[in-house]
Amino acid sequence: MVTTIGIILTLCVAFEHLFILWIEMFAWETAGKKTFKSIPEDLFKSTKGLAANQGLYNGFLSAGLLWSFWISDANWTQNIRIFFLLCVIIAGTYGAITASRKIFVLQALPAIIALVFVLLTS
Repeated sequence: MVTTIGIILTLCVAFEHLFILWIEMFAWETAGKKTFKSIPEDLFKSTKGLAANQGLYNGFLSAGLLWSFWISDANWTQNIRIFFLLCVIIAGTYGAITASRKIFVLQALPAIIALVFVLLTS
């Protein structure tokens, strides 16, 4: 049961970061405006490239987590999952410190919970 919960939570974190990739890379001026209401509306056009770059990094986080499901060695699966969940936690914590506390709750906290369940399976 603990293993299944760890897998489900890891997938949730991965898909959340795919969703962030989509917003930041492809829907910055539409869904981005609805999501990031604290950013003045006139800045979305001029920050489109910066947002796309951020989205790409979120895509790498997601790709790493999803990659862990295709690794046949159980130890490496665990190690890769732990590494990328830690990356999400660090990025979410940094975002909370530098941009918005809400980022901690939306990104870092789900990754922390997933990491706890992943660690419980070792």
